[in-house]
Amino acid sequence: MPFSYYSLPFCKPLEGVKDSAENLGEVLMGDRIENSPYTFKMYTNVSDIFQCQTGPLSGENFKLLKKRIDEMYQVNLMLDNLPAIRYAKKDSYFLRWTGYPVGIKIQDAYYVFNHLKFTVLVHKYEEANVARVMGTGDAAEVIPTIASEGSELPGYMVVGFEVVPCSVMHDAKSVKNLKPYEKYPSPVKCDPTTVAMPIKENEPIVFTYEVKFEESDIKWPSRWDAYLKMEGSKVHWFSILNSLMVITFLAGIVLVIFLRTVRRDLTRYEELDKEAQAQMNEELSGWKLVVGDVFRAPTNAGLLCVMVGDGVQLLGMAVVTVLFAALGFMSPASRGTLIIGMILFYMILGISAGYVAVRLWRTIGRGDKKGWISVSWKVACFFPGIAFFILTTLNFLLWGSHSTGAIPFSLFAVLIFMWFCISVPLTLVGGFFGAKAPHIEYPVRTNQIPREIPAQKYPSWLLVFGAGTLPFGTLFIELFFIMSSIWMGRVYYVFGFLLIVFILLVVVCAEVSLVLTYMHLCVEDWKWWWKSFFASGSVAIYIFLYSVNYLIFELKSLSGPTSEALYLGYSILMALAIMFAMGSVGFLSSFWFVHYLFSSVKLD
Repeated sequence: MPFSYYSLPFCKPLEGVKDSAENLGEVLMGDRIENSPYTFKMYTNVSDIFQCQTGPLSGENFKLLKKRIDEMYQVNLMLDNLPAIRYAKKDSYFLRWTGYPVGIKIQDAYYVFNHLKFTVLVHKYEEANVARVMGTGDAAEVIPTIASEGSELPGYMVVGFEVVPCSVMHDAKSVKNLKPYEKYPSPVKCDPTTVAMPIKENEPIVFTYEVKFEESDIKWPSRWDAYLKMEGSKVHWFSILNSLMVITFLAGIVLVIFLRTVRRDLTRYEELDKEAQAQMNEELSGWKLVVGDVFRAPTNAGLLCVMVGDGVQLLGMAVVTVLFAALGFMSPASRGTLIIGMILFYMILGISAGYVAVRLWRTIGRGDKKGWISVSWKVACFFPGIAFFILTTLNFLLWGSHSTGAIPFSLFAVLIFMWFCISVPLTLVGGFFGAKAPHIEYPVRTNQIPREIPAQKYPSWLLVFGAGTLPFGTLFIELFFIMSSIWMGRVYYVFGFLLIVFILLVVVCAEVSLVLTYMHLCVEDWKWWWKSFFASGSVAIYIFLYSVNYLIFELKSLSGPTSEALYLGYSILMALAIMFAMGSVGFLSSFWFVHYLFSSVKLD
């Protein structure tokens, strides 16, 4: 749960707190950016700068500060759009974090970090005039363009921003008559390994800082590299290799089914003369026996169409977003673009959702156009409705705890407007095209009376839910990185890997569903529609269980039921989206397979 920096008893800027303009994505993420009380002058080193002295800590503020330190809250600072980065050394490893902790608890005392040592890395302009062109949009206004005409001073641009937080014991009496930004009476020693400023009720806190500029060889285009340095790229490759093994294993099974069984069965079936065929009909077992039932309409056909339509929309959104991100269009430098991109692509792909759902509805109804508008409406409102319900519930929790993560009411109105004025009409347009398109003809006729399904040795649903373990196996290593990026505030930027893993996941889901559908048909179980959807959709159950496991073992610092409810709410939403997307992959591949299988059967 993000909170405003000024909700704690810290120094405020002299000119008052101002919000910076934010885009839709940032507001949805809860990133409220406000001006800070620190002042920097380009290439001017300052030390021992007194910032301010807070009033005596009231009991309420004292409790709040202790609570935030217990919850391990971090302060995130930005200079010229670069987040402050903090390096910590741990057993010859360099760990990188963005931001710095509010304070630290040692034994029973709470210490606050009240002195910040900033290091700003700058790069000298190669030519004086290059500055005017350097604006990249994310910080064009802030870049100091060339120094005043005729002066020989070089121009600099910010290419790095580091912070070292220290807890320093200040003498409150000696700063009584100091104004902000004046020099502190004695030199401040900043040693990050020791802490010296415990917080006490009814005592003030004195804040100081120092700024050091260093010239650096880092060029402007590569200033984000420090944040995106890949930790453990070997692990990503290992995860991809792991997925490829699962895929090859499954592809082998699929190939065997196609070549051995299907082809052999068909040739044997067609070459025999009539007598032998009659004799063989008695011995025939497996999928050819369900030929008159395999295309019998499933129960709740409308719901299946709606879920497959929504799944196609979510899948398309995921593929397009990850593809754009992998190509570098959604750099972390422009915050919020990932969320905006997802919402935009989701709305545009409403066309595909309407088209797929209505066409499937007409195929199941043997070309009947009746009810396509209601199917389109349901598609447009089913998944967004679930998401809206979950997010509204979570938003009330955030409002109750005064977090900046709460979506303001005005933004709610904008989102509802986008849903009903852009997404719904596009889905109806897709539905219209789906109703116009020819429905898919079944290759075989369906009998009047449904065939009895023989008793199975074990319940077929067990197999369906077990099938989710295979796609989950291809995904779970990458999942750890994604979770850490969402919940631990790290920057996730290995979208290239994510794209590969995602493609592999889609392939595995298609294969798993196909193999299971074939197994069901072989034991004369012709109710394959929903099973093929959940065979690959059940991966979502394992992803949700993994999220719960992650909450228990990794997110130990989450305090209180509100944070946990938020986490579980977001996890359920994520799992549902994955179930819809992967389920539709499984269903569509199975539909194609069954259609292909039975269109090659010649029946008298």
